[in-house]
Amino acid sequence: MKSKAARFRSMLSSPDLEFIMEAHNGLSAKIVEETGFKGIWASGLSISAALGVRDNNEASWTQVVDVLEFMSDATSIPIMLDGDTGYGNFNNMRRLVHKLCQRDIAAVCIEDKLFPKSNSLGSGDQSLADIDEFCGKIKAGKDSQTNENFSVVARVEALIAGWGLDEALRRAEAYRAAGADAILMHSKKSHPNEILAFMKEWANRGPVVIVPTTYYSTPTERFSEAGVSLVIWANHNLRAAMTAMRATSKRIFEDQSLLDVEDQVASVKEIFASQGVDELEAAEKRYFPAGPGAPTKAVVLAASRGSSLERLTEDRPKCMLDIRGQPLLRRLLDTVNECGIQDVTVVRGYKKEAVDLIGIKTVDNDAFETTGELASLICARNDLDGDLVLAYGDILFRRYVLDTLLGHSADIVLAVDTRFQERIKASPHKVADLVRCSRPFRGDYLGEEERVLLADIGAENADGEWIGLAKFSPKGTERLRAELEAMAANDGLQRQRLPDLFSRLLQDASLEIDVAYITGHWLDVDDVFDLAEARSFS
Repeated sequence: MKSKAARFRSMLSSPDLEFIMEAHNGLSAKIVEETGFKGIWASGLSISAALGVRDNNEASWTQVVDVLEFMSDATSIPIMLDGDTGYGNFNNMRRLVHKLCQRDIAAVCIEDKLFPKSNSLGSGDQSLADIDEFCGKIKAGKDSQTNENFSVVARVEALIAGWGLDEALRRAEAYRAAGADAILMHSKKSHPNEILAFMKEWANRGPVVIVPTTYYSTPTERFSEAGVSLVIWANHNLRAAMTAMRATSKRIFEDQSLLDVEDQVASVKEIFASQGVDELEAAEKRYFPAGPGAPTKAVVLAASRGSSLERLTEDRPKCMLDIRGQPLLRRLLDTVNECGIQDVTVVRGYKKEAVDLIGIKTVDNDAFETTGELASLICARNDLDGDLVLAYGDILFRRYVLDTLLGHSADIVLAVDTRFQERIKASPHKVADLVRCSRPFRGDYLGEEERVLLADIGAENADGEWIGLAKFSPKGTERLRAELEAMAANDGLQRQRLPDLFSRLLQDASLEIDVAYITGHWLDVDDVFDLAEARSFS
């Protein structure tokens, strides 16, 4: 593959209009590359803003280069630095270019203003540098590059300073003759007239770069027709990040809660992916073969048809019904995966061939028509070991629910909803797995220190409803499996449900089953009304 500098040089000479996107740190640079852009603009405005300082050379060039090193290491596409005025005279320019080449930066753009500079779109001093002095700076940069394909782009600020088209042309030609690999012609008008006039008079003497931040409504076809080589989208990742961070911080501050923002922001899993955690985990297996214990598994029971949904389940089980473009089961699995659980076994039954999602193992209960949940569960006996999450295949829940269970140290813990009376009132015909606990929910913080134990399941005077989600420690999983095997040996599985199993476990005085209270934020899909609600669940 060509070097980064060579690929950037190819973009400047391409017959097609090329585009690069702003980034200001390693994460934003990764996002630019993942999106598909062929190059990155390391914006001086954005980097300084991300550092909390003004775009007036308040960040030193060494601090900027430190940021660039992370950006370069994190990506494989070329980066052009917004090098302001070169951070001083010709000697500063020489050291800058030398350090950029060391860090595999493809290009630097310098502007013909005085040091320290003011942002071109602001109201500060826009005085221009002497042409001969600036040409010397260009020559110093070209003489100092250690990569033959490194590019120096000369940014002409004559239009910004109000000196007119003739001065812009005079300076551009002088910089081209001094060795600049391209000219960046800058304008802060809300229309492209100045740029288009320059392009007409320039007559393709060399590559031209533009930054249409202020004339953003201009169709890009006009730039291509005018002969522009490269367009810089100059600061929009930073601006988008500010908007999103302000909105998120405001919501959390006002709500004093994360519930309404957690599912609206990138997951921690996505952050880990951007950091290359998978590669680190693979390396740990290579270099530390005796690493930590096996990860948590999940078993999902999804064998039933969902007969209450009638014709909607003629050709698929209810777990595969569409929820905003994805099957119900896929939505459930995404939440499980986001909590770090990748080893998932799904027990299929009705129309099993329709349950063909990527990233799962499957086992089949071919007797699903005449058996119940425990018969399905024992079909997955080979996966009943270690830390385990057990879930019905027709439920959806907020991620915090499973996070709460996973953070629990008990051997067996059930997620119990304290708002069960609202559900029963709305759907009195539905079967609810009501439970009585060692104490009722008091409305205090979730994750409270005082343990809550399961006293009875299927009881009157209930304290909550089990939602169909449970977590087991290795010891709890061993006890679960032993009870299942004992019931199977006595033909006691046929139509038995999971609550029946928990009732049997409660008969063992030495075993305690814990409860994690939740307050809504879940649903199960039993009928068309539930399906409609699921399609608005987030």
